[in-house]
Amino acid sequence: MIMVYPHNEDWDAIAYQTGDPSWRADNMRRYFQRLERCHHRLPWYRWLAGIGINPTRHGFGGWLHTEVALPIRALSRDWMLIKTLRWALRRTVHNLPDLWARLKWQFQGQGDPNGWRLVRARAIGLRYAPLTTHHHARFGTRERLRDVRCRHPERLHIELNALASRIIFDDQLRAIGVEYLKGERLYEAHPIRGKQPGKLRKAWVTEAGEVILAGGAFNTPQLLMLSGIGPAEHLREHEIKVLADLPGVGRNLQDRYEVSVVYKKIDPKTKAPRPWKILEGAKFSTDDPQFMRWVCRRKGVYTTNGALAAVITRSSPSQPLPDLFCFALLADFRGYYTGYSTRIRDPHYLSWTILKAHTANRAGRVELKSRDPRCMPSINFHYFEEGDGPKDADADAVVDGICFVRDLAGGVSELQEELPGTGLEKREELREWVKDHAWGHHASCTCPIGPRDGGGVVDSKFRVHGTQGLRIVDASVFPKIPGFFIVSSVYVIAEKAADVILEAAGRPTAPLP
Repeated sequence: MIMVYPHNEDWDAIAYQTGDPSWRADNMRRYFQRLERCHHRLPWYRWLAGIGINPTRHGFGGWLHTEVALPIRALSRDWMLIKTLRWALRRTVHNLPDLWARLKWQFQGQGDPNGWRLVRARAIGLRYAPLTTHHHARFGTRERLRDVRCRHPERLHIELNALASRIIFDDQLRAIGVEYLKGERLYEAHPIRGKQPGKLRKAWVTEAGEVILAGGAFNTPQLLMLSGIGPAEHLREHEIKVLADLPGVGRNLQDRYEVSVVYKKIDPKTKAPRPWKILEGAKFSTDDPQFMRWVCRRKGVYTTNGALAAVITRSSPSQPLPDLFCFALLADFRGYYTGYSTRIRDPHYLSWTILKAHTANRAGRVELKSRDPRCMPSINFHYFEEGDGPKDADADAVVDGICFVRDLAGGVSELQEELPGTGLEKREELREWVKDHAWGHHASCTCPIGPRDGGGVVDSKFRVHGTQGLRIVDASVFPKIPGFFIVSSVYVIAEKAADVILEAAGRPTAPLP
């Protein structure tokens, strides 16, 4: 649910690479303004925006609600947590450079990482985490789709239990439809995969229509290759007829690196674990008082995703852009794995999670394992030594993040470090620990925008090279992974693609701020 806007350089790089000025940062911000309905800035910003004065360049009338959840009343009763955050604030002020610039940014942004002046200045410092929630309940693409289907049932049909298996082309390589398998749990990734093969069906586009792929960094390249669009040699290995040789399909896979420094709250004298008072009564189930407070009043700790505060900084002064997003979570959070949610229910923990952005590795790949669309593709990120970036640069940046957050918590005697553990102090040891424990969940860039002869798969208007009537609009189209949390960038390019598609059909587009 975290919504953090990317850096302007992420957009300007696409504009430079494609020669398309519509991708410049100033114009792309207008799409963000159109889609956002901001609730977390003071009301007078909304009033000023109504008369054309909008220094924050937030949107106040879009479909995507953004809020901030700060349970001040519950927080005020937890003096140990206040002490922890106060120490972190003090160390942040002390450790980060450019104090006077940070004071100016704090005044301008009031902790908002998405304010335009802070984005433009590549600002660092203490921030809160905006969330895509409405009345402090989850809100995103699912709610958007359900709303549109309800209001315009004649325009939007959602077919569930349908696994796309192939794009159908005519003799001119125009996409005219999609084959899919109808049935439940057909895909190999499902934990309880069904045994039925599925019933083959087809969906056809209208004469002026298009096929738009939005399967993400794994499934979009898989579907292209199953349809004969991709690296010719790889397709021939699987006896798939080559319709368009696009070597870039499935290449260039990128992701973040994340780790957590995990602390247990203890009694300094007895070393016994002690729960956070703010989590008192929270069992993370439907029968606890915290949950009922959220259901009835939308109050309390369940209005949040656990993120208390965040710090944006650079791993080193040589970094051109801030590349570390460090945020405090009231949870024992060690990454995503089967059953991880049972661990985060423990009320005795605080995790400082470090997200390393602008990673250098572009060596990841998505390749077919089979012609069967029900099979998952082969996915290999080629992390760290297997990558093609500068040796250990990304791992060292994460180590810098660990050292930084250790200082944010190290002065609190009630916090005992469990992960990576006080026994790991040397940079070489921490680097190896990072390589063993880092995770990511922002996969992207496997069908990048760019020229065909340079490994590009789509042009600046999202059209797949060598085909007609086929576009891609998802996280796979970025040439390089943008910003900190890519969901904001995906929303923005979707708004841009909507305009591009409507313009191609000769239809009016919604006005941009």
